[in-house]
Amino acid sequence: MRSEDTAQRVAITTLGCKINQFESAAMSENLGNEGFQVVPFEDRADIYVINTCTVTARTDAESRRLIRRALRHNPSAKIVVTGCYAQVAHEELREMAGVSLILGNAEKKGIAGLLREIGAGQKVLVSDIFREERAATLTLETFAEHTRAFLQVQNGCDAFCSYCIVPYARGRSRSVPFDDALAGIGAFTKKGFNEVVLTGIHLSGYGRDLSPPATLLSLLAAAEERTLTPRLRLGSVEPTEISDELVAFLAASPIVCPHLHIPLQGGDDEVLLRMNRRYSTRDFRTLIEKLADAIPDLCIGLDVIAGFPGETEKEFENGFHFVESLPVAYLHVFPFSPRPGTPAAVMKDQLHAGVIRERAQAFRRLSDLKKRAYYRRFLHRELQVLVQSRERDGLLKGLSRNYIPVYLEGDDSLLNTEVPVRIREVARECVRGEVAGEATPWWCDGCPSP
Repeated sequence: MRSEDTAQRVAITTLGCKINQFESAAMSENLGNEGFQVVPFEDRADIYVINTCTVTARTDAESRRLIRRALRHNPSAKIVVTGCYAQVAHEELREMAGVSLILGNAEKKGIAGLLREIGAGQKVLVSDIFREERAATLTLETFAEHTRAFLQVQNGCDAFCSYCIVPYARGRSRSVPFDDALAGIGAFTKKGFNEVVLTGIHLSGYGRDLSPPATLLSLLAAAEERTLTPRLRLGSVEPTEISDELVAFLAASPIVCPHLHIPLQGGDDEVLLRMNRRYSTRDFRTLIEKLADAIPDLCIGLDVIAGFPGETEKEFENGFHFVESLPVAYLHVFPFSPRPGTPAAVMKDQLHAGVIRERAQAFRRLSDLKKRAYYRRFLHRELQVLVQSRERDGLLKGLSRNYIPVYLEGDDSLLNTEVPVRIREVARECVRGEVAGEATPWWCDGCPSP
């Protein structure tokens, strides 16, 4: 081990999904354990690591911008690019000045040894991601910036939606071994985390590749049976893979949070067909209404893509009114951005950027209305809130089991504990409450009036 004074300084920045965030945290911890000094990305460092995303052309451009920014921080630094953009466009990155090392998604797990060997020339280490047969089990003992921990239990995707480059960047669907996934949940709890979020590129496909096969439901049931964590939350779950058995389990579970994020993507049947999504709007409505009936307080979020190629005004209106009619709490809205290498990028009738922007704004306004209406359902009700941080205005901020951010008064002893909170006010999207049984001032002067 080197002393801190002589250790190489490494800065890591991350673009994209929770999987990337988890993998960056694992790399950071591993590098710290191996004698490197991990510093913020804005600091001067000897090595800069950019963990990239490649969902859209915009994220590719942002990755290139971060490379240039790192070189401005220290022109003599070694620049390491990894992640999904490095996986699918390493030849493009080879042409960028200053890039020393390009690592594919499979190679990033060995980053500490690779950084020790980094030399004067450029090296590209990107293997065929489709040859990966198992998800790597990344160890992660600390999650310094969160009271909630994210655990990657699955990687890759077999869906090949027409707009998505992810299968080419992440490979086929593959799962962390069953016992390793359970051990990961328990390890976070032993470290003091009171919520574990299970993540994956195609989380609901968990376990199909294992021997013997497993399912996401069997993993959740085992975690509950062994009481591995007080709160377990799911990442995105595909609508075609939410079975009646899973719905029944979620409705009864004392540890799995009543919150599901479900990618709809398109609200018109013709658009869904062009997207290569394998369900109809009728199927989707049946699912959402079944969930809402079984779990009345369930928070349901949707992914929606605005302005998909060929989307007519009528198709947009169909999609908008379809989403408007669903009992959901919020939307994640993605303006369509063509990703080179996907079928959607070369489809005819690409929409003008201004039309895409207007349609995305309409969905975002709808999301604001739905979120506010959902929050107001809980006025004067009691929610279990995991207190996460103290904000600049002095209030504590926490997250309810059904994914509502709540602000409250209290001392630091409440941090990283789950407490009953009575909701007193919803001002736009700012939810305020007080610890149940305590009459404390709850108004936040910095928040807008209701």
